[in-house]
Amino acid sequence: MRNEKLKVGVFDSGLGGLTVVQALKQVIKNIELFYIADTKHAPYGEKTHAEILQYSLDITDYFIKHHEIDALVVACNTATSAAITTLREKYPTLILVGTEPAIKPAIEQTKTSNVGVLATPATLSGDKYQTLVETLSSMKQVKLFEQACPGLVEHIENATLESRECMALLETWISPMRDEDVDTIVLGCTHYPLASEVIKKMMQKEVILLDSGKAIAQRLLMLLREKGHKNEGLLHETFYTTGVIDQKVVKRLVGRDIKLITL
Repeated sequence: MRNEKLKVGVFDSGLGGLTVVQALKQVIKNIELFYIADTKHAPYGEKTHAEILQYSLDITDYFIKHHEIDALVVACNTATSAAITTLREKYPTLILVGTEPAIKPAIEQTKTSNVGVLATPATLSGDKYQTLVETLSSMKQVKLFEQACPGLVEHIENATLESRECMALLETWISPMRDEDVDTIVLGCTHYPLASEVIKKMMQKEVILLDSGKAIAQRLLMLLREKGHKNEGLLHETFYTTGVIDQKVVKRLVGRDIKLITL
């Protein structure tokens, strides 16, 4: 491990991974952080397994070739499901942290034993998600209300979350959870925290929303420290995009205008 500041690559199909970046910044210091929003290929959740795997490999190769990263955060549930095993095999010395739905804390926190899961179609159908559910089902008897949300990522990316079309979709997805006394909802896509307020309003009652950002940050910090990382100092960040991106949404996410470099 070099003595200079450690370099961490983070990627997602678009802006959703910035919710993970915000969580990382609250916990981790003294790194160079590079973020790629792969908006050219968004949304991943409706692409094939082979396509998502290739996007993930291409981005990782870019990070290694151009920035010599020490760690990679796959800030996308869908890409984690499709690519994390291959990435671990191809880059055995790279610190790798993936993203998975926060099913475990949801099971631990629910009082009604009714848990909602909002995710992309690819995440819900993926082997990684199915294995996770099977493994955790022995913890506590709960009923999962799983809902694929095709189109939601695009509405978030395009700042049309509160449009009539999107609100109608959300009502269709969320009303069964509202009717069945769901008290905890897993946001199984890193974009979905951006819809938190709308989801809470539609539930018409107090509800716990859980995403993976904090757990990812803690996991990465632990792995970096094992390699001798000193968590003191400044974090430097660089943001890239592969296509069109809405600066208004970026500013809402990070609280300021940022420079986006198009690859």
